[in-house]
Amino acid sequence: MQALVDALCTLSSRDALTGLANRRHFEAALAAEIDRVARAGEAALLLLLDIDHFKKVNDTYGHPAGDAVLRAVAGSLADCVRPMDTVARFGGEEFAVILPNCEPAFGHTVAERIRAGIHTRSVPVAPGVALQVTVSIGGAFAPKWVRTSAALWIERADQQLYRAKAAGRNRTHLEMPPVTSVSAEEKGLLFAASAFQDLDP
Repeated sequence: MQALVDALCTLSSRDALTGLANRRHFEAALAAEIDRVARAGEAALLLLLDIDHFKKVNDTYGHPAGDAVLRAVAGSLADCVRPMDTVARFGGEEFAVILPNCEPAFGHTVAERIRAGIHTRSVPVAPGVALQVTVSIGGAFAPKWVRTSAALWIERADQQLYRAKAAGRNRTHLEMPPVTSVSAEEKGLLFAASAFQDLDP
């Protein structure tokens, strides 16, 4: 019975095609990381990755080839991160990586290692045909000691992903230095969670 429960839990948290965490598991891990950053003030980096010209792979070689590319990128991602990191299929040809305890000084190095690892991997998609796949990567750091929201953090990383793609693809673009300003929404979240608000003036 326990084995069945474990298997069902795995199915509910994993992407069937790639074996990575699915969107549901990613959202839970992101919420937990936001809580940890707000409480401990430790650095955390969120990376969003998009496979370059993925539609062309499907259109030229068919969807089985596209699936092979997705699995290959997932394998490269899993090989490039630490056990403590969360790697997820964010949707379609987009992936996400949550990197706890990742200081800004190391963020670009980590992102570049991931990009290069994927670029150097040859992906067989048809008899005698192998592709070199590239990805564009955008990243953003969570503001320390601030209870941000998942939507704001993802939006910041997505803005950097857009810049990487606009600059020519197959490159990384991180929000550097990390955000130090606090938005009105984040201020509201911060004070809403404060125990001091219930004290008499």
